[in-house]
Amino acid sequence: MMLFDQIAHFARHAPHSPALSGSEHRISYAQLWLQTSALAERLQQAGIARLALQLDNGLPWALIDLACAKAGIVVIPVPHFFSPEQQEWLLESSGADALIGPHHPGWQASEPLHLSIGELPLWRKEPPHITPLPAGTAKITYTSGSTGQPKGVCLSLAHMMAVCESLAQRVAPARVEKHLTLLPLTTLLENLTGLYVPLLTGANSHIPSLGELGFSGSSKLDPATLAQALLRWPTHSLVLVPELLRLLLTLCSANPALAKQLAALRFVAVGGGKVSPELISRARKLGLPVYEGYGLSECGSVVALNGPDGHSLGSVGQPLPHCRVSIAADGEILVEGAPMLGYLGAEEPQRLQLAVPQLIATGDLGHLDDEGYLHITGRKKNVQITAFGRNFSPEWIEAEAQLCPAIARIVIFGDGQPANVALIQPLPGADAQLAQQIAQLNHRLPDYARIHHWLPVALDQHPDLLTANGRPRRERIYHHFSRQISQCLTGETS
Repeated sequence: MMLFDQIAHFARHAPHSPALSGSEHRISYAQLWLQTSALAERLQQAGIARLALQLDNGLPWALIDLACAKAGIVVIPVPHFFSPEQQEWLLESSGADALIGPHHPGWQASEPLHLSIGELPLWRKEPPHITPLPAGTAKITYTSGSTGQPKGVCLSLAHMMAVCESLAQRVAPARVEKHLTLLPLTTLLENLTGLYVPLLTGANSHIPSLGELGFSGSSKLDPATLAQALLRWPTHSLVLVPELLRLLLTLCSANPALAKQLAALRFVAVGGGKVSPELISRARKLGLPVYEGYGLSECGSVVALNGPDGHSLGSVGQPLPHCRVSIAADGEILVEGAPMLGYLGAEEPQRLQLAVPQLIATGDLGHLDDEGYLHITGRKKNVQITAFGRNFSPEWIEAEAQLCPAIARIVIFGDGQPANVALIQPLPGADAQLAQQIAQLNHRLPDYARIHHWLPVALDQHPDLLTANGRPRRERIYHHFSRQISQCLTGETS
């Protein structure tokens, strides 16, 4: 209960300090303590065991999530970027008996929840079957997965707090007092770094709706709206995925007022995918304190992170204090001391590929340097071997392609082939710049890793080729475009 001990501490010693804020309301630490305590009691009285939370980013999402944690109710975030079919599967598989959010077929209206900032619809349903949970489960976070249905990862509050305490220590030298949430709170990374960590440290988390930031649908983003939001709400810290970092640099280059505003940032974490070191160098030249990190849901999110007291360009930082990282003989990254409780529905607590207690085999490849910094080279299952016997991870080339402004998405194939083929989704109107930018990219790469052929494709026009959060499903993409890839390699098309 370290989180609520801290909230209570700040409620006593800094009662009027802002804890959470939105566009229309602000909640002080004293108010937060009273409201989460009262809401937790109401949820307990309602007899709720597992609550599915399907709300937009905002204060209601934060209050419900905190109240469930305080009440010992399992909370199940429902990502907005899941398809309707995936959302229905999540609600069914999780055994949720309560839902806050839009109505779903088969759910019955219950007495709404009254909050100081508004009223929330509450829906109830008797689950057709209740999947047993590992003891101590506080949250079920669903991974988007590269194949099949999303998996439910069961996490304890103690585990999540261990991660948050480590994060607070790593970020402490930056003296963050204000955080602005840009990622969905249904994403475990932002849930921890954008809600729990600020509250542990007495900071204020500003939580606008995703629409106020320019997001619409599952993946569309209006850059102008995002720029206005960043100007409207000054902040000390942000958490970004690589694509958001690319966009931020573009916005800063075109908007001097925004660049000046963001110069006040004290800590910007970027993760969720491999990041080009050059992209981070460019950010730092603009005065943005960007630090790369690494993690996965099965480890409670963040495992390693660069920080103000120590960072190494090209690495994802040193492991956080609560866990230990080692490298297997085949280069796979192993994480000890930060395991999930198990996958939802698994007969035994699963540790990914290893059945060793407290050990997670991540499926990622990397190495630790002499100073203990972790370097990620790619996914174990994605390593490609060319027809000339050269090994490479496509993620490396794809990360380098982040420096090409004309490329929106890129997927590389070269396994068993004499040349590499790239499927590239250009940014709208940027097709004419692709050839020159690919040539510049190839100039930085060794011959065996270069893009020898490329095809323009609209990957987002085929939803089944991308995960719910936009990552490529490589096997499906290869099979879908296998004829075109073969034609490239045989010279039938250019």
